[in-house]
Amino acid sequence: MPQSQSQYILALDQGTTSSRAILFDRQGQVFACAQQEFPQHFPQPGWVEHDALDIWNSQLACARRVLRDAGVGADQVAAIGIANQRESTVVWDRATGEPIARAIVWQDRRTAGACDRLRAEGHARLIQRSTGLELDAYFSATKLAWLLDNVPGARQRAERGELCFGTVDSWLAFRLCGRHVTDVSNASRTMLYNIHTMRWDPALLALFDIPESMLPEVVRSAGEVGRAGEEWFGRAIPVSGIAGDQQAATFGQACYDKGMVKNTYGTGCFMLMHAGYMAPVSRNRLLATIGWKVDGRTDYLLEGSVFMGGATVQWLRDGLGIIKESKDVEPLAMSVTDSGGVMLVPAFVGLGAPYWDPYARGTIVGMTRGTTAAHIARAAVEAIAYQSAELLDAMQKDAACPVTEVRADGGAARNDLLMQFQADLLGVPVVRPAVTETTALGAAYLAGLAQGFWGSREEIASLWRVERRFEPGMPFERRQELMARWAKAVAHATSWAEH
Repeated sequence: MPQSQSQYILALDQGTTSSRAILFDRQGQVFACAQQEFPQHFPQPGWVEHDALDIWNSQLACARRVLRDAGVGADQVAAIGIANQRESTVVWDRATGEPIARAIVWQDRRTAGACDRLRAEGHARLIQRSTGLELDAYFSATKLAWLLDNVPGARQRAERGELCFGTVDSWLAFRLCGRHVTDVSNASRTMLYNIHTMRWDPALLALFDIPESMLPEVVRSAGEVGRAGEEWFGRAIPVSGIAGDQQAATFGQACYDKGMVKNTYGTGCFMLMHAGYMAPVSRNRLLATIGWKVDGRTDYLLEGSVFMGGATVQWLRDGLGIIKESKDVEPLAMSVTDSGGVMLVPAFVGLGAPYWDPYARGTIVGMTRGTTAAHIARAAVEAIAYQSAELLDAMQKDAACPVTEVRADGGAARNDLLMQFQADLLGVPVVRPAVTETTALGAAYLAGLAQGFWGSREEIASLWRVERRFEPGMPFERRQELMARWAKAVAHATSWAEH
């Protein structure tokens, strides 16, 4: 394909708490960025919702603003790439494009009981075998079933073919260019897609009672799916890259070879290892998931998911009020030499891998009269690292290959205290790239590959640069001691809420 003459790729990075739009140049560098938070809704304990129109409006506003502020015309944009919060579930009217209810966010735990019933009926093995996923309320299938059963008239409308289901990538693509699509990476997170046959699984659709007419067409991750209408940017722009945020970050980190690992420190923490070109099987409660499909080849990943990463710092800000801005947590935490024996287990929405306990709840242990806000802040930062250390341990057992480094990205990866403590706990270097916006960068790379903006993965890998390398310095015995104390703290948090 001839190389595009346009100068930029526009990446839409639609996250859990904010929407962002980033312009990347041919060197994979950030040229301009715009960001906008949008409201979170918590109607009941354990429920998390978004207004899908807030998602769309904030994302469109960011895209328009980044072009305007950068002085870049739509004719200078070769393509649009989409990276999105995964599993969050949107249902809308096919004719009007209006959502029928608020989106149910990936963090939402309202269907934990439904998962318990399915597990008791013996369906967990079928789900794991077909999808590579654990049976958990985290994924889209039970969320979609809940909406069909609880929104008046929804099931009847769905059976008549009037409704569309999609994860957030589908919702944005539908709004931008009128097509009802999702890519293979997002499809693999719904708990309805067979990662071996690469099709929506009839047995799972029957199990969850989902009409197939609701489901989007599944497309490859790099390839034009349509054009954003002229009404949005003044000129039609190809939409040619889609991936779930964690797969996009893995692609943006150039983890293209088996055994390479990245960890994203965002709202949650997500560690992914390239597992080759056949779906892996985890024996340690990790997920097997599709990474991307590019040029006819499907790459698979092993994934460990932590539900509360940077969101723990947001809780310190919004819930406790001990910091004014998220960036304040590092100096506060560094004002003490350690956590003073305090352990914070941020199981506010349950625990992800390797526990998969939707009934776990947030816990602070080890406090004394001498405990201060600084000790709690340090415990919160360290909790992010403890959770990720458990993931790498499970991952190395599954993959049976040594990990030589972990590539870090996401907002909290800018926290030097966290990065050093993480390296100490892992016992391997943690490497922060020059461009930490790797989720958006991965979406841009996928879109650019489809348009000839970049010629190959090898060219992309050559653009990856190290900003800082954090070397482990903690003795092995101390690591073991700290991880044992963490396990003891987690034991106090598990199975806390009523089933």
